[in-house]
Amino acid sequence: MNSIIKFGTSGWRGLIARDFTFANVQLASQAIAQYLAQELQNESSPLRARKREIILGHDTRFLGREFALAAAEVLHKNGLVPLLCDGYTPTPVIAHTIRIRKALGGINITASHNPAEYQGLKFSDFKGAAAPPEVTRLIEAEAAGLSAANWEDDSSSPGVFRCKTIDPKPAYFKQIRRLVDLDTIRKAKLKLAIELMYGTGRGYLDFLLQEAGASLILFHNEIDPLFGGHHPEPNAEGMKDARECVKNGKAQLGLGLDGDADRFGIVDKSGVWLTPNQILALTLYHLKKNRGWTGSVVRTVPTSHQVDAVAAMLGVQVHETPVGFKYIGALMESEPVIVGGEESGGLSVKGHVPEKDGILACLLMAELVAYEGKSLGAILKEIEKRTGPFFTDRINVAVPAARKQALLDKLRAGLDQIGGFKVEKFITTDGFKFLLPGSEWVAFRASGTEPLIRCYLEAKSEAHLEKLRAACRRILAG
Repeated sequence: MNSIIKFGTSGWRGLIARDFTFANVQLASQAIAQYLAQELQNESSPLRARKREIILGHDTRFLGREFALAAAEVLHKNGLVPLLCDGYTPTPVIAHTIRIRKALGGINITASHNPAEYQGLKFSDFKGAAAPPEVTRLIEAEAAGLSAANWEDDSSSPGVFRCKTIDPKPAYFKQIRRLVDLDTIRKAKLKLAIELMYGTGRGYLDFLLQEAGASLILFHNEIDPLFGGHHPEPNAEGMKDARECVKNGKAQLGLGLDGDADRFGIVDKSGVWLTPNQILALTLYHLKKNRGWTGSVVRTVPTSHQVDAVAAMLGVQVHETPVGFKYIGALMESEPVIVGGEESGGLSVKGHVPEKDGILACLLMAELVAYEGKSLGAILKEIEKRTGPFFTDRINVAVPAARKQALLDKLRAGLDQIGGFKVEKFITTDGFKFLLPGSEWVAFRASGTEPLIRCYLEAKSEAHLEKLRAACRRILAG
């Protein structure tokens, strides 16, 4: 019997009541407990020196607390010490709590930016990072074994376990005050539009900005498990209320978070939503130029090379990793990295957790505006005078399952040219990436859960971007 517990790039997710049930949460928790038990018996494992604590949290979705308590009860039965964060808790806050308490790891019950009918379980390792594939494969194998043995938890009322709670806010706020120059934000007297998406960022981003003396206009800062009928994702559509507020001159900058506050959304003074690619480049620029930080920068394969251009301008080395912040986090743990980020809206910095932190990203953009006394758009234009502009896009193309493998085999064999542009280099770190002349490129990556192939494009002009977009659609159409 196969287990339903399958971890993607950021945890296991499923439809509430169909896939994401109390029984399956208990199954996943037992599998995690058994994996940890094996590690604790391994004399060479770093877990042996740590407390037997597991940090738990949940987002604002239906039954979040109850699912977290069901997991806590299973962990308790396995001789572990579950500690439930008080209130709705962002993923980066759980990551930080794991690190400062020297816990074995953490579980967050969240489906991040997915729609309201989904729930999820993120397992973080002892470093506070999303568990790497070599760990999640072991947990999946434990879950499959339990399913084959028809394992069931003996709790008659899951979700009512009395778990010890902790308040993670004071230590996290202390960390953020160390990383962010709140005094500079205070002196700038910023007016900000804040999109909280009915999520866990409430009481974190707004609290810190109010502490820094900013004037705030808050959107969706109440709790709604249905997220107002929308995805809790701070993309251009999700940030539309903040965009209108900024565009109408009521605020200088718009800042937003997704459901578990690990992703960010930024709106410039002009009312334009800035891409995560641009925010990563701006963060590197700010921390190196204004704060004097040293180290390298790390990005994923489909993330814009605009960050490479800024890095070259500032004399910073660039690292490229597969998709998934777990890979970025692993590199940030092994060497000094000023900032690491990805095109899907994740970012962290040196001295912080090896996990995405949207709260921190938003605060750093407010800090940059305060430092330079200019809008983010104006700063980008100054950067692009030296690097040239970058135009990016991502398209998802549905590919029938019968054709998907043949198409991937064709891409794996390589291409000589795309849209009339010669392929100069072929990279297979994650998917298939084709470097073209003049810092332009195209990358293809198959979805692991849907009959889709994602195509990422970057060009130095709108005309070239359109040409590449049409060429990629032709390639994927066969």
